[in-house]
Amino acid sequence: MELVAGCYEQVLLGFATRPGQSWTVVPDFTHHAHSASLSAVAVNKRFVVTGSRDETIQIYDMKKKIEHGALLQHNGTVTCLEFYGTSHLLSGAEDGLICIWNTKRWECLKSIKAHKGHVTSLSIHPSGKLALSVGTDKTLRTWNLVEGRSAFIKNLKQNAHIIKWSPDGEKYVTVIANKVDIYRLDTASITGTITTERRISSLRFITDSVLAIAGDDEIIRFYSCDSQKCLCEFKAHENRIKDIYSFEREGQHVIVTASSDGYIKMWNLDLDKIKDGPSLLCEVNTKARLTCLAVWLDQASEMKENSDKTATSSQVFGMAVDWVGFGYAALVASGGIIGYAKAGSVPSLAAGLLFGSLAGLGAYQVSQNPNNIWVSLRRKDVMAKTEDELDPAGPVITEATVGDKRVAGTTCV
Repeated sequence: MELVAGCYEQVLLGFATRPGQSWTVVPDFTHHAHSASLSAVAVNKRFVVTGSRDETIQIYDMKKKIEHGALLQHNGTVTCLEFYGTSHLLSGAEDGLICIWNTKRWECLKSIKAHKGHVTSLSIHPSGKLALSVGTDKTLRTWNLVEGRSAFIKNLKQNAHIIKWSPDGEKYVTVIANKVDIYRLDTASITGTITTERRISSLRFITDSVLAIAGDDEIIRFYSCDSQKCLCEFKAHENRIKDIYSFEREGQHVIVTASSDGYIKMWNLDLDKIKDGPSLLCEVNTKARLTCLAVWLDQASEMKENSDKTATSSQVFGMAVDWVGFGYAALVASGGIIGYAKAGSVPSLAAGLLFGSLAGLGAYQVSQNPNNIWVSLRRKDVMAKTEDELDPAGPVITEATVGDKRVAGTTCV
């Protein structure tokens, strides 16, 4: 696990975090790739990307801990970045553009003139079929990510600077100054409003119904989306909070906060005792003026732990033989032999022996290690590449629907 934070000093900071009974945070790396302050950061399973006032997006390979390259499509401060899984990245900037990137080849699939002014925030629906964006032209736009065009436009009374989907995709919120409007997906109507005393700087869904909100002060407040009531508030820092991040690990809700005081803090939130507030897990003084924050979760380590558990289980209970795989291999090989015996078909014999041998090898590998399914993975990889070439913009969407629900809007373009 790695805490990654950007700052005004043009540096990306990385801190290795070790969970346990006593959580620890130690400095891991600093990378000075930008020529101006960092404005946005996003993570997926392998990469960290950062946006800056220098108009570039820098890519970092977290597995190899090296710089991977730069994206130069924008002509303005990069204001927002968001990954969709491991396949795509969306970026927005002050030039009014939203760019859709393929993260396998790191090429720009589509560059959309999204807003007449700046793009201030964007958010991808959990299905990957839609995205929302807000800008300084007082509009909220719904995007069809397959066709790369605007599906709906909603006019706002003021400029919104944050937009966010809920984890289940049933609702979304917009932030205008110190006000949070909560919308339903199926009606696009406001179901509730949360108002704070100061301008809101960051917002995060903890669950589908609980919001964590930070304003231009040192207080974090948790609100219910259903009742719009404050469930809890606590003093997290000595100065204003710049960003909030959250994730769930083994049933534990972890909140991470970054402040202008230079501290990054990690908190444990017990939803059953939310009125008591979160407890501090660990903290680190970066001695920098922080601007943005994310947490890179080392999926490889978790997979290794699971693999070790599987291996231990196999040693205790014995290895299972893939009899179905061996039977299939024998059937394929015998088919080739029968074809040769009856029709004298050499291609049938060669194909039967070849594919039967491969199937037998796969069955042997699975018998030795149930996780070693490289033949199936290779086939899936080929299929994935084929699908990617047919539909590079992402999941298929017909009309503007998510599941069985039609997305409502005020103006269709």
